[in-house]
Amino acid sequence: MNRPAKPVPEGFHTATAYLCIEGAAAAIEFYAKAFGARELMRHTDPDGRIRHAQFVIGDSPFMISDQYPEFGMIRSVQALGGSPVSIFLYVPDAAATFAEALAAGAREVMPLSEQPYGYSGGLADPYGLLWWPTTP
Repeated sequence: MNRPAKPVPEGFHTATAYLCIEGAAAAIEFYAKAFGARELMRHTDPDGRIRHAQFVIGDSPFMISDQYPEFGMIRSVQALGGSPVSIFLYVPDAAATFAEALAAGAREVMPLSEQPYGYSGGLADPYGLLWWPTTP
């Protein structure tokens, strides 16, 4: 089927990560403290669960929701016991971002060190996702 091309919404890229996390509201707060995330919008159900929210870290947008077991195919990171996907985060100062994330509650999984691609280290957030702050 040929569909007319539609532009990508302003502020987004062709591909956007969509996170499913039990406790999405707390995760957004964590990402603000750890990585300077800025929330763009939020839709909640009457019970307070996030049905859909958007935030941005630097120039990279993310979408996020709580888990909805009634939709079966959308399971949270916690329900899956982790994720094979991790987030590589280019930042101006990896050491400062690393320290801020640790102070916000992240756990170190790989210490900061010089790598062929930059100064980088690994963090696990409180929800089970891995983040790799890196300064090229």
